[in-house]
Amino acid sequence: MLIFEKSRPGRGCDLLPECDVEVTLPQEKDKREKKLHLPELSEIELSRHYTELAKKSHGVNDGFYPLGSCTMKYNPKINEYMAALPGFTEIHPLQPAHTVQGCLEVIKESENLLCEITGMDRMTFQPAAGAHGEFTGLLLIKAYHKSRGDEKRKKIIVPDSAHGTNPASAAMAGFQVVSIESAPDGGVDLEKLQEVCGEDTAGLMLTNPNTVGLFDKNILKITEIVHNCGGLCYYDGANLNAVMGTVRPGDMGFDVIHLNLHKTFSTPHGGGGPGSGPVGCKSMLVPFLPSYVVDGEEELKFVKEPQSIGEMKSFYGNFTVIVKALTYVKTLGREGIPEASQNAVLNANYMMNKLKDLYTMAYDEVCMHEFVMSLADLKKKTGISAMDIAKGLLDNGIHPPTMYFPLIVEEALMVEPTETESKETLDEAVEVLRKLYEIAETDAEQLHQAPVTTPVTRMDEVGAARHPYLRYEWQD
Repeated sequence: MLIFEKSRPGRGCDLLPECDVEVTLPQEKDKREKKLHLPELSEIELSRHYTELAKKSHGVNDGFYPLGSCTMKYNPKINEYMAALPGFTEIHPLQPAHTVQGCLEVIKESENLLCEITGMDRMTFQPAAGAHGEFTGLLLIKAYHKSRGDEKRKKIIVPDSAHGTNPASAAMAGFQVVSIESAPDGGVDLEKLQEVCGEDTAGLMLTNPNTVGLFDKNILKITEIVHNCGGLCYYDGANLNAVMGTVRPGDMGFDVIHLNLHKTFSTPHGGGGPGSGPVGCKSMLVPFLPSYVVDGEEELKFVKEPQSIGEMKSFYGNFTVIVKALTYVKTLGREGIPEASQNAVLNANYMMNKLKDLYTMAYDEVCMHEFVMSLADLKKKTGISAMDIAKGLLDNGIHPPTMYFPLIVEEALMVEPTETESKETLDEAVEVLRKLYEIAETDAEQLHQAPVTTPVTRMDEVGAARHPYLRYEWQD
C-alpha cells in the first residue's frame, strides 16, 4: 500500500510551537490552484511504513549481490562514522577557506592517494558519478585539442566491450562515436583499431578490464596506436577494483581516467546516490580541469585553473563521499589495496571454475573481477533463458547478476562476487546456480513461474517499460 493510501486527514507527527512572528502569505496570484497533496500519518505509522519498505528491498546487507560491472561490495561502517563527524557535516561550502582547512586537507590527501593509485598527476572531485566523470574527461580531451588548434579531431573510438555509458558520454560531448568489434579473444582488435585511427581521432575510451571480465593483453600496444595518430587515451575506471594497487592506468599510457568512489572505494552504491566520479589526468590536461582544485602550502585554498572547462557541478563535489573513500584507502593502506583487488579476482575465478562444467563461459580463461556466462545453449536445449535463471535466484535470496550485458554475449549473465564475500557464501551461490540448472533440465515450468516467494512475483517487463505508472493519481 502506498503512503498516500495510508493517509488520514488530520493525522501528523509534528510538534511545532505556535509561530511568534507575523505570518505573511503569498498574494492570490501566487497561490496554488489546488491544495498541495501531502500524506498525513502519525509517527508510528510513518515508521512502520518505511520499515516495511526496507524489508522488501534487497541490499548487500541482506545477502549475496553479484551484480556484474557494479562492484556491489560491502561498505565498512567506519567510513560512515568518519563522514558523520561534526567537522565534516556542520560546514557550509561558502565558508572562507581558512575555516575549513581540515576539509580541504581531506580533498588534497584524497587526490594525492588516488593519483598514486592511478598514476595520474592531478584529480578533480566535482563529477557526481561515473558517467558524469566520463563526460568531464571527454571535455578535457576536447579542450586539449582545441587549445592546440587541432579541431579536426571529432571522433572517439569505443570498443564494443565498453560500458554502455561510454558512447553516450562521447556523443554528449559533441564527438562522433566510432565503434569497433572485439577480437575473438575478447580484447580490442588491433587491426581494426589501426584502421580507424587517423588525423580526425580525438581519442579512445577503453574499459579495462572490459565488460567480459578480461584484462586486455595488448594494452600497451593499444595506447601506442592511439598516441601515434595524435589521439588521447581515456581509461574507464569503473572496473578498477580488479587492478588497484597492482597496475596503474597512467603507467599503461592513459591520459585521463574516471573513478567510481561508490564502487571501487566502498562508498554507498545505489538508491539514487550520492555517488562520486572523480577524474584524474596527466599534466598536459591539468590546465583544463573543472574549477576548483585544492592547492597551497601553509594554507590550503581553492584554485581555478587558467583554461578551466568550468564547473561540472555546484561547489566541490559530494564531499562526505570523499571522506568515506579516504577512510577506506587509509584503512587498507599500501598492502591492503592490492590485496582487496587480488581477492576480488580470486573469488571470481573460484566461482567460474565451480560452474563451467555446467554453464557455458563466454570466455573460458582466467578472468579478472567478473565473468560472463552465456545461457544460449541452455535456452536452446530447455527453453530456460538468462532471465529465468535470474528470477530463480530471487527465490533463493540472491540478487541476480547483470542480465543481457554485455551485448556481445548472447543470453549473458555477468557475475561479480567482489572481495568481501566469504568462501562459504560463494559455495552457497554455486550450489544454488547448479540446482537451478538441474531444475531447468527437469522442470522448466517452475523457472518460468519464478519468483514465487518475493513480495512482487513475475512481472510483465515489457508492459512496465512501455506503460509505466510513475505518479499517484489523487481522487479529488
